Amino acid sequence: MKKGNKKDYKMVKQNFWGKVGSVGKRVPFVQDAIALYRYMTDPKVPWYRKGVAIGALAYFILPIDAIPDFVPVVGYLDDAGILTAAVAYYASELSPYYY
Repeated sequence: MKKGNKKDYKMVKQNFWGKVGSVGKRVPFVQDAIALYRYMTDPKVPWYRKGVAIGALAYFILPIDAIPDFVPVVGYLDDAGILTAAVAYYASELSPYYY
């Protein structure tokens, strides 16, 4: 999984809510993505701790990935795997961002 940089950070901030709006309730891991986004945008979190969240969210947003998002049924499996790995990486740090 690619760790994010400032360019990716800006891309995620610009496109995250549009992606969440387009997938809506079709994906069960959207709450994990929102928690990662809240973590990523929290000014109290040091920049060096945000890299994995930025990379995972960039992967979620970009339409071109291992399994294209438009493929029925399995299109979001790779996205779910990446986001699940990021959530596991942050473990208890992320729990305050689920609300």
